[in-house]
Amino acid sequence: MVVRTARLSRDALIEKYDGRAPRYTSYPTALQFTPQVTAATYRDWLDRLPDDEAVSLYIHVPFCSRLCWYCGCNTRAVNHHGPVAAFVFYLEKEILELHKALHGRRPRLSALHFGGGTPNMLSPEEVGSILAALSGAFRFGSGLEVAAELDPEVLTQDWVTTACVNGLSRASLGVQNLDRKVQAAVNRIEAFEQIARAVRWLRRGGVISINMDLMYGLPHQTVANTLATVDSLMNLRPERISLFGYAHVPWMKPHQKLIAESTLPGAAERLDQFDTAAERLASEGYVRVGMDHFAVPEDDLARASAEGRLHRNFQGYTTDVAGTLLGLGPSAIGRLPQGFVQNAAQELDWRKALDHDVLPISRGVELSADDRFRGEIIERLMCDFAVDLGEVCARDGRHPRDLVHEISQLETFAADGLVELDGFRVKVTEPGRLVVRSVCAVFDVYLREAEGRHSRAL
Repeated sequence: MVVRTARLSRDALIEKYDGRAPRYTSYPTALQFTPQVTAATYRDWLDRLPDDEAVSLYIHVPFCSRLCWYCGCNTRAVNHHGPVAAFVFYLEKEILELHKALHGRRPRLSALHFGGGTPNMLSPEEVGSILAALSGAFRFGSGLEVAAELDPEVLTQDWVTTACVNGLSRASLGVQNLDRKVQAAVNRIEAFEQIARAVRWLRRGGVISINMDLMYGLPHQTVANTLATVDSLMNLRPERISLFGYAHVPWMKPHQKLIAESTLPGAAERLDQFDTAAERLASEGYVRVGMDHFAVPEDDLARASAEGRLHRNFQGYTTDVAGTLLGLGPSAIGRLPQGFVQNAAQELDWRKALDHDVLPISRGVELSADDRFRGEIIERLMCDFAVDLGEVCARDGRHPRDLVHEISQLETFAADGLVELDGFRVKVTEPGRLVVRSVCAVFDVYLREAEGRHSRAL
């Protein structure tokens, strides 16, 4: 029997479901990482990588020219190039240590992502040096996808030219909001002209897909200035738009205390900002992908979503199908078939390990059979808004009755019109997309002990 009931009012939905929930870029989440996973553990997992398996690589560049007060990333502002140059020296040491751990094997690299921080804090020469070091440790296939997160304010044409010559094919520009009052309140002033100039350089260089990161729920943000930002960016026609909710977690990110909480919009206004932007993007022909991404129909992300091939990792929604993601740089997270590993978050600790010729792993988590089982359910809900629990159980050698407690909890969501239950098939309804993180949390056995450390769900 299919369970369908009328949806809750917006106010009632907020009151009932605006608790705290993870963003589920992994399962288990990073809060479950422990020091029991060490560099030795990582080396053992690397030993087991099949020689013919393609891998993806994430490089975390922990520097910015300015510290945006909303930021939840592991980064710091620098006003001279010395720390960046030192980082490159140690990054190349880490690449060498990784190559040694692979016993000279050179896995085929299918995707390379520069994140941060601000990767374009690297000089063009440093970008070339890093790629040369990587080419000694990995085989660059013809289909290698190279992506980078960029700050338009400090982007130069020389940087774009060097990156494009070396294969840059995707770029993500941090925009957030174009209203000057909002920008001043989060210490990120940038003009539309800077963003448009960056797009011109990237297009001329041959970048095939440009994403723009927007936010809702920032201080002084309104529906009107959110819509004005979207309308301005439509003149540049990016292939993708990411629309993230600001997560105010000053107990984890002390610099967020610089944002006056009295200037933050409430939950209802936050949702109005998102809904208005989403409606405008739909009217412009964009397809909604997952919770908070939008893409033109011909983009790989939109096609993957339509075909049930969408995945989710620490960079968000992705088409990357590699079973192994290796992380380089302070705080970078890697994923291998056996589990997750994370580098030391503090740059000095990361350097110290490399000074001793040790891979700088500080923590991680080894996946249990139950973790993989629940992780698949959560990923499909986050990506497809639907999952057949019977099929997942059959693949895992389990019976749906193992989930009787979770199914009972889902009935509350069904009664409120947020999910539909058809036997063991779960489908998140359109209004239920707002609380999909809470739906996923039903399957999270670790959440109760850590729920106070996550951002709000709405």
